[in-house]
Amino acid sequence: MNFGLIVIGDEILSGKRADKHLPKMIELLSARGLSLAWARYVGDDPVRITADLRDAFSSSDAVFSCGGIGATPDDHTRQCAAAALGRPLALHPQARELILERVRQMAVEQGIPAEEHHPDTQRRLQMGVFPEGARIIPNPFNKIPGFSVGDVHFVPGFPVMAHPMIESLLDTRYAHLQHRNAWQERSVIVFGAMEATLTPLMEALEQRFPGVKVFSLPSVDHPQWGRHIELGLKGDPAALDEAYPALLEGLRSYPLKLGPELVR
Repeated sequence: MNFGLIVIGDEILSGKRADKHLPKMIELLSARGLSLAWARYVGDDPVRITADLRDAFSSSDAVFSCGGIGATPDDHTRQCAAAALGRPLALHPQARELILERVRQMAVEQGIPAEEHHPDTQRRLQMGVFPEGARIIPNPFNKIPGFSVGDVHFVPGFPVMAHPMIESLLDTRYAHLQHRNAWQERSVIVFGAMEATLTPLMEALEQRFPGVKVFSLPSVDHPQWGRHIELGLKGDPAALDEAYPALLEGLRSYPLKLGPELVR
């Protein structure tokens, strides 16, 4: 199963807020022997959000969507998820109870009575209106849940809420996938070469070792190594035991200098 990420919000695309979801998602997956296959950013445009969610639902991927599940006019994700599925929206009974529990908790903290029929409470209950058939995702921060439909999971845009919710899903629903496929990167810093010159070697390695992926990361102003290429392989560690020495052997046939070797 592949893992994907959708980050929703104009504030990300405008630069008003820096995205924290992508690096955290990579970190959470990596710690569990998993990896992120793709990521998308989309603004608060219902048409685009619906299209991206339709793609997510039609895939066989586990997809985490961050943002836009509130109840203000610029929050469209719940409605777009329903549209992408062709399902009606409905107040989830368990979400209703959790939201009312939060309302009562806030009322106690403020020393005021909790009023279920108050307009503010009714607006808060909109955050529990999900596509029909959705399951809730518990929110340990403030009890306002997210929701899942199949393997597409919707969490708030706030990292302090979203990240524990994603982590919980990874450790429950996807626990059986963790560390199933060993994965490693081995690379070497190469000085004095151009990518075009090394391309035939990279192509030959991918043909010779199926399942091993070659990568090349050039840099022109690295603070430690200056102009260089990080050339490496990624794949099953056992496959790299054979492929990586072949990479080094191939590099030694070029007039270049090799620097540090890296393992991730």
